[in-house]
Amino acid sequence: MGVTGIDHVGIAVESLNEAIPFYRDRLGLEYIGTEEVPDQKVRVAMFAAGESRIELLEPTSPDSPIAAALEKRGPGIHHIAYSVDDVRSKVGSLVGMGVRMIDREPREGAGGAMIAFIHPSDSGRVLTELCQHTHSDKDS
Repeated sequence: MGVTGIDHVGIAVESLNEAIPFYRDRLGLEYIGTEEVPDQKVRVAMFAAGESRIELLEPTSPDSPIAAALEKRGPGIHHIAYSVDDVRSKVGSLVGMGVRMIDREPREGAGGAMIAFIHPSDSGRVLTELCQHTHSDKDS
């Protein structure tokens, strides 16, 4: 039920078209692909970085949480995501310890992963995501 590794680092960007070349062409990271996550009002570009990934996040709507983050802080690191074997159990355990959650129930995120966010007020002011993949969705 514990953390098994760093899944990805989420980076807020104003434009995927402008940001992708840096990560793909200059850093040489393997571009995995781009997808839209409509319920989060975001487009995501994913890159392999060793055992972890880099997730670029572009808002698709002015009322997107990523648009709000860009407005408040500008482009940059948005969150860190940790891999867990069972996100539902981990959320239950954290809630039982009094940890404030943004998501008390896991929801579907990019790549079909089940995710839940810990409120930054309870994680050292770092937006923290828990991420559970099925055996094949991390590779897609």
